[in-house]
Amino acid sequence: MSSAHPDGPDVRAKMAADVDAPDKVLYGLTFRQLALLAVAAVVFYAAWRGLHTLVPTALLLGAAVVFGGLAFGLAVGRRDGLPLDLWLLAAIRHSRAPRALSTTDTTSSTPDWVQAPKPTVLPAPLKLPADAIAADGQISLGAVRAAMVAATSVNLHLRTPGEQAALIDTYGRWLNSLSTPTQIVVSAQPVDLRSHARSLAAAAPALPHPALAAACADHARFLDDLAERRDPLRRQVLVVTRTPAGERGEHAARRRADDTVRALSGLGVTTRALDGPAVTAAIAAAADPYRPPRPGGLAAPDTVITASATRPHRHAKDRPS
Repeated sequence: MSSAHPDGPDVRAKMAADVDAPDKVLYGLTFRQLALLAVAAVVFYAAWRGLHTLVPTALLLGAAVVFGGLAFGLAVGRRDGLPLDLWLLAAIRHSRAPRALSTTDTTSSTPDWVQAPKPTVLPAPLKLPADAIAADGQISLGAVRAAMVAATSVNLHLRTPGEQAALIDTYGRWLNSLSTPTQIVVSAQPVDLRSHARSLAAAAPALPHPALAAACADHARFLDDLAERRDPLRRQVLVVTRTPAGERGEHAARRRADDTVRALSGLGVTTRALDGPAVTAAIAAAADPYRPPRPGGLAAPDTVITASATRPHRHAKDRPS
C-alpha cells in the first residue's frame, strides 16, 4: 500500500494477507484437503465393491451422499481457526487427557490407612516447559534458555508519514535481524482502580494544604466512579527471546534480551529486560490474567524468602522504673 503526504515522502509497505495460508493445489483445495477426500473416496469405493451385491443400490447411493457430505465438511470445515479434522483430533485428545495434574510424585499408590474410595484415580504428573527462572530473568527450557522484554506501544496515527516510515523501517530491520524464534505477546489486563482510589482517599487528609486534599479526594472519587462504570484495561507488550540449542554462555538469553532493548529503543518505546521476580509475575499473570497482581509482587521460584523479626514497642507502663 502507498499514501502520499505533502509534509513527507510516500509511505510504502508490502503486507502479506496471510503468510501461513497453505498452498492451493487443485480446485481451490490444499494438499491436506485433497488427501482427506481421496481417503474418503477409497473407503467408499472399497465399501461399494464389497456391498453392491448384498445391499440395494438406492441404499448405497443414499449412504454415499451422507458419507460424501461428512467427508467434504471434514475436509473444508474450520472451527476456532483450525481445520475441522485437527479440531476433532484435539477434542478427542482433550477428552482422554487426565483432569487432575500434580507437580508431586503420583506413581505411588494410596496408603492403606487412607479412607479413599477404590479404585482411586491419582492425578497425572504436570510437565511444565520451564525448568527454572534465574534471578536475572533467564528461563530454563531444557537445552535452551529464554528471556522477556517488556515494552510500551506506539500510536502511529499521531505521527507524520515520514515518522511512520522511519518507525516501520526500524521495526522491519529488527525483525530481519532475528535468527532465533521470538514471540511477541500483546495482552490486555484489568486495572485495579479501586485500590488506587482507597490509597488516595486515605492519603488526602495528610496533605499540607486543603486545596491539595480536596483535589486528591476528588480524584479518588473519580477513579472509584470510573471503576464502577467501566472495566479499564491496560495493554502489555512482552517480547520473549530464546537461544538456540547449541549457543554457549550462561547469560546468552539475557544478552539477547539486552540487544532487543537496544534495537527497540529506536521506535520511541520504553523497554526493559525483566528480572526473575518480574518474569515470574508476568507468567503468573498470563496463566490467570483476571486476578489482580499482588501488592508485593512475586519472588522467583529459587529465591530464599526470609522474614525479619521486629522488636515489639514497649509502652511507658511496661518500662522498668
